[in-house]
Amino acid sequence: MAASGLQDIKRRIKSVTSIEHITNAMKLVSAAKFRRAKATFENTQEYFHYVTESIDDIFNNVDEVPDKYLAGSREIKRTCYIPVTSNRGLAGSFNSNVIKETEQLMREDAEKPALACVGTRGRDYFAKRGYEILMDYHNPPEDVSFVETGDISKPIIARYDEKEIDRVVLVYTTFVSALEQRVTTKTLLPFEAKKNPDAVRINKQVEYEPGPEAVFNYLVPKYVEIMIYGAIVESATCEHAARRMAMENATDNARGMISDLGLFYNRARQAAITKEITEIVSGSEAQNG
Repeated sequence: MAASGLQDIKRRIKSVTSIEHITNAMKLVSAAKFRRAKATFENTQEYFHYVTESIDDIFNNVDEVPDKYLAGSREIKRTCYIPVTSNRGLAGSFNSNVIKETEQLMREDAEKPALACVGTRGRDYFAKRGYEILMDYHNPPEDVSFVETGDISKPIIARYDEKEIDRVVLVYTTFVSALEQRVTTKTLLPFEAKKNPDAVRINKQVEYEPGPEAVFNYLVPKYVEIMIYGAIVESATCEHAARRMAMENATDNARGMISDLGLFYNRARQAAITKEITEIVSGSEAQNG
């Protein structure tokens, strides 16, 4: 092999080595962010059941429950989907899985659906394809606060109250383990609630101020807000886990490529040296002959 060919291999080894350093650094950063996001996710999980238990208490201990937010209270014509994606790539199939699931659900709708996108990856994808995006949230998901979640949930609930949309479906990634994440869907509105005959009714009289309907209509939007917040926090945990895994695989592949290129370079250099020796020996024999 010519000297220029050996130089090309050396440049390629140097390039891949630089990539390996970058992917390894990104893996370490994602691992640190994953630990922080997982701790936040586990802390928030402890408080979710309080709102759902309060809703169940009203539903099972009040004879007349307002049906404003309950399933079956209206005909489902138009659905608003909330796909939760990330603002960055290099996370394997994390974003594409959410986008594919959302598209699959929208194909089944008779009327043109609407979108409230969390994350720029999903927003950019659906905007390019002409879908109606009612709103979007693009701040870093790991830094989201519960107060900021209201900027997403309140406009959606307002459109539901005004009957511009009839159903709200959340599409996000759930955390199974550091090595496994799954896309799931959850219908936030209308709220699915049924009388539980086995539920323990409160024997004493309970008064809800200003009334059961007002309390119920306050709790359901809070439930929507909490579920969106929880989905963003859990999705951030899955994003960092997926990116850590993707960067680890990329680092391993880069190291394998460096090893293969090093072996190829050594063989090519040995072949070039052998060729030079052969030419010298052949020239010497020709002179002696």
